Amino acid sequence: MIMSFENLPEPLALALAEKGYTEPTSVQAAVLEPEALGRDLVVSAQTGSGKTIAFGIAMLRELLADGATLPPAAAPLALVIAPTRELALQVSRELAWLCAKANARIATCVGGMDPSKERRALNHGAHIVVGTPGRLRDHLERGAMDLSAINYIVLDEADEMLDMGFRDDLEEILDAAPDTRRTLMFSATMPRPIAALAQRYQHDALRISTVGDDRGHGDIDYQTVAVSPSDIENAVINLLRFHEAETAMLFCATRDNVRHLHATLVERGFAAVALSGEHSQNERNYALQALRDGRARVCVATDVAARGIDVASLSLVVHVEVPRDAETLQHRSGRTGRAGRKGTAVIIVPYPRRRRVEEMLRRARINATAAEVPSAEMIRERDRQRMFEALLEPVEGTEEELELAQRLLDQRGALELAVALVRHHSKSMPEPEELIDLSKRGEDPRADKSHHREGFDDTVWFRMDIGRRQNADPRWILPLLCRRGHITRNEIGAIRIAANETFFQVPRSIEAKVREALQRTMTEGAEDESGIRIEPSPDGAQQGGGQTPRQPARAPVRRTEERAPVQQRDERTAPAAEQPAKQPYKKPYEPASQPGARKQLGVAPGSEPRTDRKPPRAGRPGQKPPFKTGGTKPFKSGGPFKPGGPKQTGANRKGPRPR
Repeated sequence: MIMSFENLPEPLALALAEKGYTEPTSVQAAVLEPEALGRDLVVSAQTGSGKTIAFGIAMLRELLADGATLPPAAAPLALVIAPTRELALQVSRELAWLCAKANARIATCVGGMDPSKERRALNHGAHIVVGTPGRLRDHLERGAMDLSAINYIVLDEADEMLDMGFRDDLEEILDAAPDTRRTLMFSATMPRPIAALAQRYQHDALRISTVGDDRGHGDIDYQTVAVSPSDIENAVINLLRFHEAETAMLFCATRDNVRHLHATLVERGFAAVALSGEHSQNERNYALQALRDGRARVCVATDVAARGIDVASLSLVVHVEVPRDAETLQHRSGRTGRAGRKGTAVIIVPYPRRRRVEEMLRRARINATAAEVPSAEMIRERDRQRMFEALLEPVEGTEEELELAQRLLDQRGALELAVALVRHHSKSMPEPEELIDLSKRGEDPRADKSHHREGFDDTVWFRMDIGRRQNADPRWILPLLCRRGHITRNEIGAIRIAANETFFQVPRSIEAKVREALQRTMTEGAEDESGIRIEPSPDGAQQGGGQTPRQPARAPVRRTEERAPVQQRDERTAPAAEQPAKQPYKKPYEPASQPGARKQLGVAPGSEPRTDRKPPRAGRPGQKPPFKTGGTKPFKSGGPFKPGGPKQTGANRKGPRPR
């Protein structure tokens, strides 16, 4: 195993030494092994383990074998393909310093840039071309990129390129390259599509895997925090305030969520930027540069937009929305803990999704620590500690600063100045949020939610003499109640539909108004055109004293016979012969086209519609069909004017000419 860079060509060894690289990482050492020399490689390594330097060394140590510098640039010798613009630009920057002493010329071709400038760079010659699949394919089809001299093709983050739908672009580029090339595939994961692609385009490939049994990055501290779904944004704010990371990255699932969270953080006073597919390349470059130079400390991004981003100061990753799978979790978290630096990855777990997160962590073989969201008091205590550490550090002031400090001491006492300093320090940071304490609520934020609406603490119940057997449905019951009771939809509470009756509640404050309206509509409308009787429930006073407990689905309501007084049951307990014939139920709003309705409207018996005909095939009840049933068709088959046929004129006309 090579444990140093001493055996590399001089330009590479000098460049690595200037950057402070003394020993190779595991993946870099693996590609430098003698058995990997001159062979195709399929490399599976952790995110942030130095894959870019690894394939850069693998390419350049063989390209520089004949001399200390590369020959004059002409057709490209190596091609590096990355899934996103940010990753391609980052790879280009890394390779630029790595092969600067070898006089290598690098051309970058990514979407969002001026294609004419890229074509000019390719025409002037380049040793290495770095780009995204779509833009590289475009240059290839236009004849601007010549792959005849390609010795190496590197697929960086190959799994992500396949997930993003770049398979056709990759296959066209690989088919256009010479068969004598070497193909290097690098990825954090190695799913089946990658294995199939490697089997098709590689020859005698060496499989290298530096992923151990613990797939979680060793330099990343994984934590999970359980919150109420309504407290996710508050949890994000408290996590940012508690950790006070130099740079933090927050991951959301959609562009809309990125936009919303970014606006919330900016409004709260955080220096935040956003990265998503809706931003232009200039906006994305500005956001990344703001993170690198410290003008912004928080980045809100989607999964694809942040793929491959490497910011040296990034020490905190927050999964605002649960990742869709273990690979996404790994790639998100890999933005921190890179190149030996420590980092923290926090997964915000809404209570209803805790089981899914536990299963995902188990499949990823990641040991995450269950923690609680920092409370406001914890954040204030941490602020006090940080303030003491910052203010008690030894300071050497300039003459101007000492003079200004002395003037302040002459005008104010030391205690007053200290209080002003503390207040100024506190105002510069956003206030923490108060969160729901899940431990005091049985860890179920839905457990203490009341099921009643505001204003329905004291209600009374009314009864309707229809139920499920009469097709009672809230969709037409609500308008009926509003019209008969002279109330609005917002003044109607719970509706309980039983087999033969329905109960609904209204606030006690409007009970008198509803009673009066129901009595007036019954008197004026003779039980209304619907024939439905609405009256106060016999035991409405007992039910309306407060909020009724929520009944299980299809729970039967007590039958009216149990509520009615004994003296009202005479006709029900009489013998069957003495009981009056039961009237058929008349549905509300019966269309006038129905036979029964025509009798009610006074239509003569002889003019009633026939009932032995088949109903229309389409349309409303009673609507005439578009054509007579069994009649002639609108166009006769074989006639002189056949629909859809050619126009018949002159000699082509069949039959005698009309006179």
